[in-house]
Amino acid sequence: MKFTISRENLLTPLQQVVGVIERRQTLPILSNVLLKLSDEALELTGTDLEVQLVTKAVVEGSDSGSVTVPARKFLDICRLLPEKSVVNIDCRQEKFVIQCGSSRFNLSTLPAENYPEFDAGTPEIEVSIPRNCLRRALEKTLFAMAQQDVRYYLNGLLLDLGGQVLRAVSSDGHRLAFFEQSLESGPEEGRQIIVPRKGVLELNRLLGEGEEPVTVQIAPNNLRVDLGTVSFAAKLIEGRFPDYQRVMPRELTRVILVDKAAFKGALTRVSVLSNEKYRGVSMEVSEDGNMCLKAQNPEHEEAEERFAVELEGKDISVGFNASYLLDAINNVDSDNVKLSFTESANSCLIEDCEDTQFKFIVMPMRL
Repeated sequence: MKFTISRENLLTPLQQVVGVIERRQTLPILSNVLLKLSDEALELTGTDLEVQLVTKAVVEGSDSGSVTVPARKFLDICRLLPEKSVVNIDCRQEKFVIQCGSSRFNLSTLPAENYPEFDAGTPEIEVSIPRNCLRRALEKTLFAMAQQDVRYYLNGLLLDLGGQVLRAVSSDGHRLAFFEQSLESGPEEGRQIIVPRKGVLELNRLLGEGEEPVTVQIAPNNLRVDLGTVSFAAKLIEGRFPDYQRVMPRELTRVILVDKAAFKGALTRVSVLSNEKYRGVSMEVSEDGNMCLKAQNPEHEEAEERFAVELEGKDISVGFNASYLLDAINNVDSDNVKLSFTESANSCLIEDCEDTQFKFIVMPMRL
């Protein structure tokens, strides 16, 4: 295996692949990147057995072959080489030699045949989704995913495809983020899949800007997304996501319209003196249109902010985790935020006044 490539053409795909490779691995070979050379095309593969990335780069070379090398060492070397330099790679007899100008590096290798296969399965559904649509769906919901919850199906994001509609839903049991977008085409039969947390974060990182469509293939246990220069695959979480439609509050009797900047600023300041563990903030809204945010901590320190809002319905007194409210507000794009409550105020529906695609539900807490 022998080829020549520019530093920039090697660095970009290598950075993309290293993103899924964990620093600490039970299998040493999973710390490596798989390199395959054939027909002047270099294929780079990285995986942690849950998520896999495959990228390609054009090279000048005649000797085809395959090998695995330590991913992060390879990346660090390429990153530190001079800009616009030419890199010569020569791999013979278990020696991976990198030459660039007067620099020479010799990396250890492991056999390519020992690299674990990622079973993608046979696709049952294939749909084309605009890149910016998929990216927006992930960005608006990924923050509410659970982390290491015993309810394993919450440690990911639900993608609900069907009837020319894409829905993305995430929840950690205390809050729920919902995004809905219509598609030009989609599977006739509805299909729900749960993408693991790491897969969601990696896919969101890779999508980038642009409106060109990406191809999404869904197999029984896997998701594959073709991003052009990058092929992304992830094992799906087996399990049934809670029925998010039942969580949506009905018969909303009290609605608050509040200026986003004023609400965010007051909430941020008041939460400074909230309990560091629970981040609890009480919200009181009187019928004359005054909102009062209060917080206190075990040291008996207190904070209070008052400002005007628009209220339809009776007065409200309820407590929330300030971090959950701030996460929702940060995903509202309009200048005003809409907070809606049922008669019993057992949940709060937060909406963007101009964009109805995004909805956020947060459960109150007892203070």
